[in-house]
Amino acid sequence: MLQISRRHIVWQSGAGRSVKIGVLALQGDVAEHIASLGDCGVSASGVRSRQEIESVDALVIPGGESTTIAKLAKAFGVFDLIKSRIASGMPTYGSCAGMILIADQILDGGFDQESFGGLDAQVRRNAFGRQVDSFETDLTFAGIGGAPFRAVFIRAPWVESVGAGVEVLASFNGHPVAIRQGHLLATSFHPELTGDNRIHRFFVDQLCKESSKAGI
Repeated sequence: MLQISRRHIVWQSGAGRSVKIGVLALQGDVAEHIASLGDCGVSASGVRSRQEIESVDALVIPGGESTTIAKLAKAFGVFDLIKSRIASGMPTYGSCAGMILIADQILDGGFDQESFGGLDAQVRRNAFGRQVDSFETDLTFAGIGGAPFRAVFIRAPWVESVGAGVEVLASFNGHPVAIRQGHLLATSFHPELTGDNRIHRFFVDQLCKESSKAGI
């Protein structure tokens, strides 16, 4: 059985204060993401109000239903704020529906489908099928050592195409399912459901820390 290290690393910004990561608490596996980030030694909490989102240094957008999350973000008056903060360089990780929500282009979306954007990629909604088609598989994830990562796909999207500045970190059946562009990370699958926190640690170490050092 794979044993994942529970080593805690409490890290700080260049100003010496603790760095805070928010998990967008409108829908999805909010508690699971908070627990995974906590195991990586960071301060994480659910956020949904303007004041809460303005107070964090990085954001995780969990899975759920992308159209619903976008509509709720508008209802809470934070859609434009999130879009602006992503464009300004806030480290952001989107899993499943979160991947759709930070993509610049969405395929098979509804006529009113909107995204926060920022990620130069074309993503297809529900590409792997319906709820009954959910599955698990082992993936090799670039930048993460050790055993293959056990990925959980639930009504998952895949990446149809990416821009020149986007790095493909993992693929399945010829389709990218984990990508990175600078301060943005996205996965088609749900690492928060596995107990393996290596992808959350990758987000913390490779995206959040780098942005903190750069003063973003």
